[in-house]
Amino acid sequence: MKQQLPRRELLKQLATGALGASVLGSGLLLAVQAVPVNSALKGNIRHSVSRWTYGDLAIEELCLLVKSLGFTAIDLVGPQDWPVLKKHGVDSSMCNGAELNLEDGWCAPQFHPQLTERYLKHIDLVAEAGYKNLICFSGNARGMDRETALQNAVQGLKQILPQAEERGVVLQMELFNSKVDHPDYLADSSAWAIELCKRLNSDNFKLLYDIYHMQIMEGDIIRTIKNNHQYFGHYHTAGVPGRHEIDDTQELNYGAIAKAIRDTGFTGYLAQEFIPTAKTKAGRVQSLAQAISICDV
Repeated sequence: MKQQLPRRELLKQLATGALGASVLGSGLLLAVQAVPVNSALKGNIRHSVSRWTYGDLAIEELCLLVKSLGFTAIDLVGPQDWPVLKKHGVDSSMCNGAELNLEDGWCAPQFHPQLTERYLKHIDLVAEAGYKNLICFSGNARGMDRETALQNAVQGLKQILPQAEERGVVLQMELFNSKVDHPDYLADSSAWAIELCKRLNSDNFKLLYDIYHMQIMEGDIIRTIKNNHQYFGHYHTAGVPGRHEIDDTQELNYGAIAKAIRDTGFTGYLAQEFIPTAKTKAGRVQSLAQAISICDV
């Protein structure tokens, strides 16, 4: 891992152009400079932020922003943007691009041929780029019962798991809520997804435990993490309700949740995936800085 510049020095270099202030842009530079300079992050939690939630920024801007806030990872980035991440020493903490979409996933055998072809190619791309995590999805039920869905998912994923194991890539199936955001999505229950992990029995298949989605579906977040952390390879955040900032405007205690994750000995990433509500660039930067501070336990 590259040694990171102290934030004061990083901001100085951004301001003088040494680290690409022209790319960052004066508005974003001023927004970053307005964030209070706190002590270095504690290092117990590996922080990341989802690309799509800061989609108003160019990927190079986002790389410089996360580095200015003291961490070096961005979630849900595909191969087209990996060269920019590498240029800035930023990790692609959760790779994407192999999936068909969110609805047509591994639980439906009619999609297995396409998915298998795409994932086998993408596993190689991820490994060759030096990354580790690749997202996947259960897809929608379309009337399928849950046991049949499990059997189908096992059958399909076993076609690609040997290559993932050989190349050191971890497939991570994301848990969604089917109540508000993703109607009919199958992997909407931690119990169902954990059973899938047990049947596959591979260290290269884990769950992306999305705290926002699981709070909506079942709650009991901290107990679930403590009892099942061995199946969770990655975490996403967002405030409930609304999927916005993780501050005191919503119902989850993210400081306590982050401590529970830390105490399991987790070494993966906790990625911010809230949709910032601020209308200004400075406000959105502040939202991200605050979220990192809350989860840095």
